[in-house]
Amino acid sequence: MQFEQITYEKRDDGVAIITLNRPERLNAFTRTMLEEWYRALLDAHTSPDVRAVVVTGAGRAFCTGADLSAGGLEGLMDPQRTLIENRNFLRDTVQRIPRLVAQLEKPYIAAVNGPAVGAGMDMASMADIRFASETARFSTGYVRVALIPGDGGAWYLPRIVGMAKALELLWTGDTFDAQEALRIGYVSKVLPPEELLPYTLEFAGRIARGPAVAVQLTKRLAYRGMFTDVDEALEAAQQAMVLAHLTEDAKEGPRAFLEKRQPQFKGR
Repeated sequence: MQFEQITYEKRDDGVAIITLNRPERLNAFTRTMLEEWYRALLDAHTSPDVRAVVVTGAGRAFCTGADLSAGGLEGLMDPQRTLIENRNFLRDTVQRIPRLVAQLEKPYIAAVNGPAVGAGMDMASMADIRFASETARFSTGYVRVALIPGDGGAWYLPRIVGMAKALELLWTGDTFDAQEALRIGYVSKVLPPEELLPYTLEFAGRIARGPAVAVQLTKRLAYRGMFTDVDEALEAAQQAMVLAHLTEDAKEGPRAFLEKRQPQFKGR
């Protein structure tokens, strides 16, 4: 699988790494990058040997949104197209990423190595967990150019930091640093730049070594539980428990506990 604007690596420990690779443009995305990002995510989604996915950026930035100078979202409102075609433009380009991420039941972890601005912050917000470098900076940014989050930022952010804080950030477009991101719960940990990726990969590897079916069912329960009442959540948990009990890993876990050794989960 060949890429020009990202790199994609599948490690032996079950972790796949997607690296946005336009450091000279602070990893601002083009339609080419979006297409390659989508292909890498799809491969991670469907590959049985991938159990966790890490996304990060090359160089000193995570992602600074669409590269308008390179046509990142060229023709957003093209008068030569119909209203329907213009309405569907975002759906057929940048929104393909959050739609696919929403289907990804494997852990999706962002190592935010530098600025994450506008749609770049939205891309970080799509991750299940975010770890940040001390050099990371964040801003939703859209309001400064009289636009709105087009790829899910207004959906994700309130679910991470709460509605009031999310609206403050969305309405002002203020920039905040990694320590503030940690304080408001946007990121889970802040690390020195040289420690960020090793820590994130070790964390992802730890999850990848776990019982994959139980990990993925737990993620599904957690996300779907945000939109159901407790009775529906308990019903879903009951069904998921039946599936988990049928796995080989559910036999290996108790056996390893009784034998006082580390379990060797196989993801089946």
